[in-house]
Amino acid sequence: MRFFELLNFQHVMGYIFGGWLFMVVFGIGLAFNHFRGKDAEQRLTAITGRYPDGIEERDAPYPLVMILIIAGAVLWGFFYILMHGLLGVKI
Repeated sequence: MRFFELLNFQHVMGYIFGGWLFMVVFGIGLAFNHFRGKDAEQRLTAITGRYPDGIEERDAPYPLVMILIIAGAVLWGFFYILMHGLLGVKI
């Protein structure tokens, strides 16, 4: 039991709005940021396959946001293991 019941509500609102904010920023990042090469514009518009119900496939460049998220996860994992080893913290 907590001394302040309002703290539970604040945590829930922080989780909801933090997740919502991440989804919006992630969606915007996926929509607008790609590594641009000499053929990036052609790859964004050229259709490489068509499927039933009007679904079209493109060979678009890899989104920069995904590269940053993957690199951040790898770095976090490396430093997590390193710091727990150096500080001697029991997991």
